[in-house]
Amino acid sequence: MTSVQQPLHPVTLAHGLRHYQRVVSILKKGYEQERYRVAQLVRSDLGTKLVHEITSVDIASYRDARLMSINTKTGGLISPATVRLEMSLLSNFFDLARIEWGFTASPNPCADVRKPKPPPGRERRLTAREERLILRYAAGHSNPELYSIVVIALSTAMRQSEILGLRWEHINSRTRVAHLPETKNGSKRDVPLSPRAREAIARMGTKSQGKIFAYTKHGIKSTWRFMLQKLSIEDLHFHDLRHEAISRFFELGTLDMMEIAAISGHKSVSMLKRYTHLRANRLVHKLEGNRNKARLAVMRDIVPYPAIVTATASGVALSFPDFDQGLRIDRATIEEAVPAARDVLLRALLLAIREGRKLPTPDEFLLDTPACDVLIVDPMAEA
Repeated sequence: MTSVQQPLHPVTLAHGLRHYQRVVSILKKGYEQERYRVAQLVRSDLGTKLVHEITSVDIASYRDARLMSINTKTGGLISPATVRLEMSLLSNFFDLARIEWGFTASPNPCADVRKPKPPPGRERRLTAREERLILRYAAGHSNPELYSIVVIALSTAMRQSEILGLRWEHINSRTRVAHLPETKNGSKRDVPLSPRAREAIARMGTKSQGKIFAYTKHGIKSTWRFMLQKLSIEDLHFHDLRHEAISRFFELGTLDMMEIAAISGHKSVSMLKRYTHLRANRLVHKLEGNRNKARLAVMRDIVPYPAIVTATASGVALSFPDFDQGLRIDRATIEEAVPAARDVLLRALLLAIREGRKLPTPDEFLLDTPACDVLIVDPMAEA
């Protein structure tokens, strides 16, 4: 009968994971997040067990118990993604424990344990209304950095950490490129700067060296959370701006997937696909092709807009909330106001087209407006 090989250094999982944190986690860019995962595993029932005695049954039990745990921050269940990350950390630890550290001679107990099914990719898109509200709020914020940070995120698809880490010496004004010497996936990359992104950077002044933004990750997180509460915008993460920017790159129709990957820094095409939730209305124009361009342009841009009807001392007023200029028509009667509103709306749309300004999306500011106070005005309707 053969004897069972004993581990050279029998230690508890808690002790082993602390060693892992000191020699492995410390070298990772995501050290802070991994430190939280290590702390969670150390506190668990697994933490008191000897490394060489832990079995696949123990790992499966931990998985099931963890999936039933409550997230103290959200009040909901711990997400499957969180448990998957913790199990991946455990698996990596057991490989090193056996191969390099002599904590165990047993096979990796995580190898045959099913991980929770990964959640579907997040599909949160920024609406035109939300974008206007956020940019308007950021433009009036006491810290001018906020506006530039949001604009750069939407224009370049940079991660929050990459934006906050931007330095003046890495901005090449001649080539219009921002060099990122250090990114999340460990490789450097160059990001092309659109005119809008260059303008956002120029707002911060011009220096020869040093950080462009003074915001810390905790500072921007706090500002972002307060802003969303103030604007009553729900379920929008700062990272969703990166998602939005990448989706817009695809919707342009002028960049292929490899070019977008070069901008965003994605090494895996499958990961990049998770970010691309194209709006159907953008795809309609491709289906229509190049025929009757002038007619299609009119059909696309000269469209009805909602107007809010309010009574005034002298009669009635019609206002178009989707326009920043605050289009408003005052007349004695509604019959007089509607034709005038058509003319004002048509003029506003044509001026915006001539000047190359982005046209507002109809019906973005009427979420809390009673339907009886709303009138749809068609600028092309016959008098």
